[in-house]
Amino acid sequence: MEMNTSRPLANFAPSVWGNRFLLYIPDSSQACKEQLVEELKKQVKRELKEASSIDYVRQLLMVDAIQRLGMAYHFEEEIDLFLQNLFEKFDDYFKGKHDMYTTALSFRLLRQHGYGVSCKIFDKFEDAKGDFKISNSDEGVKGMLEFYEATHLRVHDEDVLDHGFVFSRNYLESVLPKLTNPVIAEQVHHALTQYSNRRGLPRLEARHYISVYEQYASHHEGLLRLAKLDFNLLQSLHKRELAELHRWWQDLEVPTKLSFARDRMVESYFWTLGVYFEPEHALARKFLTKVLALATIIDDTYDAYATFEELQIFTEAIERWTMSCLDQLPDNMKIIYKVLLEVYEEIEEEMIKQGRLYRMSYGIEAMKLLVRSYFAEAKWRQEKYKPSTEEYMRVATKSSGYTSMIIVSFLGMGDVATKEAFDWVLSEPNIVRASLIICRLTDDIVGHEFERKREHIPSSVECYMEERKVSKQHALHEFNNQIEGAWKDMNEGFLRPTKFPAPLLYRILNLSRVIEVMYSKGDWYTHVGPEMQSFIKQLLIDPIPIP
Repeated sequence: MEMNTSRPLANFAPSVWGNRFLLYIPDSSQACKEQLVEELKKQVKRELKEASSIDYVRQLLMVDAIQRLGMAYHFEEEIDLFLQNLFEKFDDYFKGKHDMYTTALSFRLLRQHGYGVSCKIFDKFEDAKGDFKISNSDEGVKGMLEFYEATHLRVHDEDVLDHGFVFSRNYLESVLPKLTNPVIAEQVHHALTQYSNRRGLPRLEARHYISVYEQYASHHEGLLRLAKLDFNLLQSLHKRELAELHRWWQDLEVPTKLSFARDRMVESYFWTLGVYFEPEHALARKFLTKVLALATIIDDTYDAYATFEELQIFTEAIERWTMSCLDQLPDNMKIIYKVLLEVYEEIEEEMIKQGRLYRMSYGIEAMKLLVRSYFAEAKWRQEKYKPSTEEYMRVATKSSGYTSMIIVSFLGMGDVATKEAFDWVLSEPNIVRASLIICRLTDDIVGHEFERKREHIPSSVECYMEERKVSKQHALHEFNNQIEGAWKDMNEGFLRPTKFPAPLLYRILNLSRVIEVMYSKGDWYTHVGPEMQSFIKQLLIDPIPIP
């Protein structure tokens, strides 16, 4: 029987999607489109090979277009070979006089792939005052925009890029109202008001860049057609996956049986698409989406519904991890607990098939870590305890869920996710720590006002203000600096040689990108407004028109 007790309800808005994603209608022309994609891929591979023997700048531009159009996963070998060659011959290529655009583009592509090319190549663009030489032509603006993008790959102690980041941004902001070329204006506006290439979500950035690339007079017709076809084929695959997940979610009857929680299956799948979108990761997407959606409900149970006594019982049940605990739980917690263990049984069956059963102990530990941190925060709330900033961050970086989600994101991946890789994540190396800081501080910066309206522990913002006796503006400035420092750690984690392969590192980077997109301007996961709805429509509803 439900106790008549006061609960810290958050009154979350219901799902905005209804049953929109429940039905998947296959595309009858899919086989023809897949065949055309294969033919176009062969053509592009031929051209990439030919370009390598003619002109490296032409190949550089082609590789950049392939990546920004969202198709790099089709051409990994060719891109790796080109960039390795570019890095080995870098000094030879740059003995000549290259403009800012070519220099910055080369730097960005090499750094994205972990090559430790020196930032000193930008020294020649500095004037006597230490600022950067600017040409106000279209080419000059393109060069400064590419330099701005390149500065997002900076690591610690790269003063020229720290200065370049501020300088290029100020310049682009000042020149934007005067730009007459609509394509360049759109790119500058996007970089300044939306997301940089490094921090944006790959699928959203690809969708945006397809519309920009199409307007270039010099665009490659075959590449553009391939990009559109490939985007729509992937979208069709993602719609099918979401329909299957939505049917599973509907059976849980969240709006009626767990009405206190956020009903966010569609947003959870969007989150997962940000982590990996490629066809080869279909199984990993299913696992991560289910766990993420359930983690949201568990978060809301701790944060916005259950009494402290109920949470003690639930936490103990998670620690024991056995269906025999069901009888001890309140009715709504029984639903959550049973479904969570069933999802893990589904993952376990797959791991047994693959001969990777060892991963299950890490997957279960990921959930226990999360619940322990949720309970620690609930205890603070119960005792009305105000932690120090350091104390708060120690617990709240874990309650952000990102250590747990990184581990879960590895479960459905291939041989690349070794036992050592799971242990490495749990040891919280710099790149993982960077992701936790980006997640926790970005979330707190936009969410602390909402949380203050109900019974909730202080966020990092309140902790820091109280401890340092500073204004909110000062605290936000400090945290934004810490976030920038974390992005430098993230970039540093990609520099070769790396301890673990890039496919694993990209899960960590992509989880950080999701936070940048979904939380930097508001908590769009909780409050699904027009911006978030637009993103989901772009990726999961509206195909790209192909004449």
